[in-house]
Amino acid sequence: MSSQQLQFYEQKIISDKEFPIEVFMNQVQDKCQYFHTHWHEHIELHYVVHGETDILLNQTRYTFRQGDLAVINSNVLHAGFCNGTPVEVLVVIFELDELSAQVAEKNILFQPMICADTKIQELMSLIYQEQNERSLGWKLACKGALLQLIAYLVRRYAEQMLTDKESLKRRKNLERLNTVVHYIEENYTDSISNAQLAELIHVSEDRFNHLFRESMGMAPLQYMNEVRLKKAMHLLKSGNYSAAEVADAVGFSDYNHFGRLFRRYYQCTPMEAVRESEGKSAKRPGRSEGIKTFEIGSIKKEDPVDVKSEKEKKK
Repeated sequence: MSSQQLQFYEQKIISDKEFPIEVFMNQVQDKCQYFHTHWHEHIELHYVVHGETDILLNQTRYTFRQGDLAVINSNVLHAGFCNGTPVEVLVVIFELDELSAQVAEKNILFQPMICADTKIQELMSLIYQEQNERSLGWKLACKGALLQLIAYLVRRYAEQMLTDKESLKRRKNLERLNTVVHYIEENYTDSISNAQLAELIHVSEDRFNHLFRESMGMAPLQYMNEVRLKKAMHLLKSGNYSAAEVADAVGFSDYNHFGRLFRRYYQCTPMEAVRESEGKSAKRPGRSEGIKTFEIGSIKKEDPVDVKSEKEKKK
């Protein structure tokens, strides 16, 4: 699977057999989407230590506040948003079959949003404390607390048990989307039809449209335009190109249409985005420090985009 596909599909390899868990803190203070839409086979727990965050889970947007837990099940599309106030989120990642094969084989889907459960708060607070202090045996203490938490979730917050067939179907549909998303990312400067995308994954156009809308919550054209608009914003913030050059570079032949979509998506005009970026650069030189990740976690960032290379793609 290519690096472009990994922006949509995330594969975790946790090699420490004694501690098959990843624990880290996300600290975000600027208004942003601090992790982009993706899916994976492992389970993630996002516990809000301070502030509040919005997390999109299979096209349903939830607001999590201090003491709330987001459970991101295997094979679920998700994305995270900060509303502009500081938020700290403790993230715990694990492969369920590494901790309990008996539970993993049940294909359990846990309740995605759990609010104000004192037992969960106690266990997540213990993991948070141990991860911060790192006293002798901290990994053992974290693992013990997580095992207690999993048992508690199984008994209190198991929403559904999938058959193997249902579980495989969920994964297959997401793998098909990998192919489509990768193609769009590589060819967004071109005109792309739904028929082309349907042919990529060997389904009818009607079936493709249904699958895409069901998984992504929007039509394929809307997704393509969002990709183009995000690339355009990146180029505009560089300050090296005019708005008209950027519109052409990312695949919009009609500048007025580009301007309307840009304003609708970002609530500002392309030139206002440039001026805002110039103002922030003057006040705060260097790269933004609005997102911080501690321990062994990481935040994905888009690769730099150059307008010349975008124009070359169109040739």
